[in-house]
Amino acid sequence: MSGDRVVVGYTATDAGADALALGARLGAALDTSVHAVVVLPSVDGNVSIPSDAAYDRLVEDTARGWLRDALASFPGIRGHVRYAGDVSDGLVAAAEEFGAGVLVVGTGGEGPRGRHRLGTTAEELVHSAPVPVALAPEGARDVDVSVGLPRITAAIGTRPGADVLRDTAVALARRTHAPLRLLSLAGVDLPGRVDAGLTRLTGRTHAREVLDTVRGTLPAEIDAEALVGAGSDIEDAVSRIDWLPGEVALVGSSRLAQPRRLFLGSTAGRILRALPVPMIVVPRTSEASS
Repeated sequence: MSGDRVVVGYTATDAGADALALGARLGAALDTSVHAVVVLPSVDGNVSIPSDAAYDRLVEDTARGWLRDALASFPGIRGHVRYAGDVSDGLVAAAEEFGAGVLVVGTGGEGPRGRHRLGTTAEELVHSAPVPVALAPEGARDVDVSVGLPRITAAIGTRPGADVLRDTAVALARRTHAPLRLLSLAGVDLPGRVDAGLTRLTGRTHAREVLDTVRGTLPAEIDAEALVGAGSDIEDAVSRIDWLPGEVALVGSSRLAQPRRLFLGSTAGRILRALPVPMIVVPRTSEASS
């Protein structure tokens, strides 16, 4: 994450509280400033939203009240109200305005505790944002800021963009002094026509080769743990892995993504459904690599 700041998309909901708590932890771990942003609908060019100055002031005052109440527990975080045609556009603009290295949104909603359930804004961001997007699952608000980042797990593969994910994980581990774990799920979903025993052996061998290759490219000062995920499918493999309270998982964007843009691929989406910790989706390319 090359930017210096954390931008949180805030709403006065449990998902917003989850995002704010994760943003506070990331900001503390990275030793950087955090900006919480409420995006309100812009009336410019939108005939479906009537323009009424008194009503507009009431809405903005209400939003600022939400921020004031929410940030009372996070005195170092600055709150902002911005206007945009839709929330995702407003958050991307805020990320650019504040020089964000990561954009945080909540995904819990009313889903199962500790799990992700993408709403409209999160769905749009993981398919279009120009910076890494951190997805806070239901219950992230209950993880104390002092926990920091106890571990970073990077789901490493061999597709284009894997080097950017590796470099991002290394940079994050270096800045936060958090242990790095490399996870390979290579071969978990081999074709069903292959013998089950051979499938497992082939998958583990492939995954180990992937991990050995990546570990060989790490800086000397980064001593990463390596883990091969095993299971009947991606979701099962992820559910069998141990996850520390407060750790984050990094995944790469789909090879279909435009340069310096996100696109949550099918494998990352399946990981997300089973993941009990925050996920950070990293763009396939970066300014440094292009």
